[in-house]
This record gives sequence, C-alpha cells and structure tokens, in this order.
Amino acid sequence: MEVVIRLQKAGKTSKKRYNYRIVAMPKNTARQANSLDILGYYDPAKKPAALSINLEKINTWVGKGAQLSDTVKSLVKKAKKS
Repeated sequence: MEVVIRLQKAGKTSKKRYNYRIVAMPKNTARQANSLDILGYYDPAKKPAALSINLEKINTWVGKGAQLSDTVKSLVKKAKKS
C-alpha cells in the first residue's frame, strides 16, 4: 500500500476559505476519506497563516516509505525554518 502525506479539507472559516489537516492516507483514496494519521493542520485564512506540524510523525511516515505532496513539502520547509 502506497501512502501519501497530503492536505485534507477540515472546515471553513468563510466563503471559499478552508482549513486543512495534514494527513497520511493511502494514495488511491478520496480526499475526504478516513485518514491513517493526522500529522498537523494548516489555516491559510489567518494572517499570518497558522501552521502546526508534528515533524516526528512526518519523519516516521517518511521512514516507512510515505511520499509528501508538493504542498506539504513546502509547508514542512516553512515549519523547519521556524
């Protein structure tokens, strides 16, 4: 089973402004399906954007062979800088 770490819509602050969870999921599942693990959250609607990532969990999943989506890669880089 291929696992990918990606964003999942979690809620809405206002019209077309979503909050996201960073989750580990099987590659071929729908975006809103049940996830294997919740690794953090991202809220781009806040100024500055709210970002919380559990880097230990991400490293564990990557060690097991999980792939990061492009967006999650950039968010992890931002989290490591701060």
